[in-house]
Amino acid sequence: MIQKDEALLIEEDIVPSSVIEAIQQGIWDFEPAEADGKRFSRTGALPGTGEKLGVLAERLSKGLPLWHPEDRRTFRDDDNE
Repeated sequence: MIQKDEALLIEEDIVPSSVIEAIQQGIWDFEPAEADGKRFSRTGALPGTGEKLGVLAERLSKGLPLWHPEDRRTFRDDDNE
């Protein structure tokens, strides 16, 4: 049986795999690993739109990074989708 102190040590030694896990562990300066843009596709959805929020929610549910290096960032960005 694991003692209470041992359980705390085990929990603290777990490396977070997401920003949410880091916040739950009280790690406020967590920087996730660089995202490989080949693992998922970019989006041409404008920031702040329902479409963009849907894309972000889908990425989160799949455990992917929220941001793709080639995501549309401004109104003037080309829409290549």
